[in-house]
Amino acid sequence: MRTEYKSAGDLVSEVTTSVLDDAGIIREIDKSNMLAFCVDTAAHYQEAAEITESVSLQYAKPENVVVAGMGGSAISGELLKDWARDKTQVPIEVSRDYMLPAYANERSLVLVMSYSGETEESLSSFLDALKRRCMIFCVSSGGSLLEFAEKLGVPYLRVPSGIPPRAALPYMFVPLLRLMEKAGIVSGVSGEFSEAVELLARVSGENSPELPVKGNFAKMLASGINGRAPVVYGFGVYRSVAQRFKQQFNENSKVPSKWEFFSELNHNEIVGWEKAGNLAECFSIIILRDKMESDVIRSRIETTKVLLPSGSKMFEVWGQGKCALARMLSTVCIGDFTSVYLAILGGVDPTPVENINLLKEKTKLVGAKERVKRELAELTGSR
Repeated sequence: MRTEYKSAGDLVSEVTTSVLDDAGIIREIDKSNMLAFCVDTAAHYQEAAEITESVSLQYAKPENVVVAGMGGSAISGELLKDWARDKTQVPIEVSRDYMLPAYANERSLVLVMSYSGETEESLSSFLDALKRRCMIFCVSSGGSLLEFAEKLGVPYLRVPSGIPPRAALPYMFVPLLRLMEKAGIVSGVSGEFSEAVELLARVSGENSPELPVKGNFAKMLASGINGRAPVVYGFGVYRSVAQRFKQQFNENSKVPSKWEFFSELNHNEIVGWEKAGNLAECFSIIILRDKMESDVIRSRIETTKVLLPSGSKMFEVWGQGKCALARMLSTVCIGDFTSVYLAILGGVDPTPVENINLLKEKTKLVGAKERVKRELAELTGSR
């Protein structure tokens, strides 16, 4: 029979003592203090709002929006896309590639996102957008992206530096909200944002490292999924939130993870569990829920839970808040905390990403980034 947990309280009887209750061990493992970014989430969002308050967008209203970026920068675009889905008739797409979609042209607003300013694919997309005469705005902490944006007269926003890119989500996401509002693509951002920040402060406090496991949802969830690969299911505005969970498990916890969303997963993923057998014991399934979920989605989720295999563990994380933005960001906050606590349970410092750094060193040999920078340098000379 599959073990099912609907709340952290269901796990209390399974947890007796834990390293997550030892502040000294937490500090020893989390050497770069990734937890601090989780604890201070609300403050970072508030600071991001202050930084973007004076941002202006001197372009005509675009026919479409393309958010170009990778990893922790691109997820901001996914969150924007899901949040704005029922708020605008302007298509929003996220491009994770060296080139923009074929339709991108002078009527497209291209938001080039790279926290470091050195992301190879983002720089290439920036060059592509220039060649297509797109409307461009860049968001970064510096690097080559802002260097060339300044030289070429492309508008940009410089955000605080020195943060792991995945922890810089507030500084990459809030500018997108502000820019969409300035462009006349969405409205009502301020009201939703105020609720989100207030709720984030409460959620961060409820999951802080000072609180013991038995009263801390994120610690309980990390304890429950420990030793198994997390599979995260979302729906609607939680589609991108599920993706963020997966990415944080990868980068912070250093574990394999996957994500899917309703109702698409009912047309393929659910069949993949049919003959899982003992393999199911390798997975913990996290379903993101919402009290305002539609009857049809609720029915699909409840039916899917019955069809999930014995041997798997299943957990539910319920969104909080009234508005969509608050529900999304507070759930992201739970995932961020959980991923760091899972890293600590595994004795792993969550901040370093060795394989990403190794891959970047290897791909330097191909020379793609240098070629893009040479072309950008040539453009600066011709303008």
